[in-house]
Amino acid sequence: MFDTMPDSWIFLLKSPGVTISALIRETAAGHYWPLIGGLLLALSLLLILAAHEFGHYFACRHYGVRATLPFFLPAPPFPITPFGTFGAVIKIKEPIRSRRALFDIGVAGPLAGFALALPASFIGLLLAQPDIPRSGPTFNDPLLFKILIHLLHVPDPRKWNPIYWAAWTALLVTSLNLFPVGQLDGGHVLYALVGPRVHRIVSKVVFGLVASLAIASFIFYSSPIWFLWTLVLAFLLKVGHPPTFIDEPLGKTRIALAIAAAVVFLLSFMPFPITL
Repeated sequence: MFDTMPDSWIFLLKSPGVTISALIRETAAGHYWPLIGGLLLALSLLLILAAHEFGHYFACRHYGVRATLPFFLPAPPFPITPFGTFGAVIKIKEPIRSRRALFDIGVAGPLAGFALALPASFIGLLLAQPDIPRSGPTFNDPLLFKILIHLLHVPDPRKWNPIYWAAWTALLVTSLNLFPVGQLDGGHVLYALVGPRVHRIVSKVVFGLVASLAIASFIFYSSPIWFLWTLVLAFLLKVGHPPTFIDEPLGKTRIALAIAAAVVFLLSFMPFPITL
């Protein structure tokens, strides 16, 4: 099923309009594999994103914090974004009053999403077929993929399949959310751990590092991808983080969860996710 799919994904990234018309022609001709692959990609990715946001949502419910159900944000195709989505969000409608609630709400999303991204990564790589090198944008592997590639003896180079693509995208989204800046998930966790002063300092340092990474990525790999995230982080720095009102110790279990979140970040983060 999957060995005929990867060319269409790469072609989609280069010429989405042509690929959509080709997809319609193939489907009308009774060739349903491209359509099935697209649906499998969408369902896999949306399921992981939904798990992430429902992690936040149910943590909010646990603490009696009013929040909306998840909103999924569609995105135009390449060159605006190769993912077809800007992710998903929930809106928290009232202040989070305690450190423990802030920590639990912040960490629940990335850990829930990663819990589904991990088996998706395993399945996607297990199904990967050998390929030949080709021109075009290169999608580099996160550390988790590199570990699984070694363990599973995955061919290199290899063709992408829908679950592989969904897992890669979900890991990228997870790592971005875990940046310890502002009101990102990682920012919530950091604020709950160390308080507002250290949170502000770390946020500024991380912003500087990402801005430097954006320049390096553009100079060495002609990739502007980090410039957009630098703008997002600049906005979050300007907005700041709302205070909590109940100061309380987090306890050993939450410290362990914070370490787990840091490990998830390291496994998901890609310094140069897309190179040209």
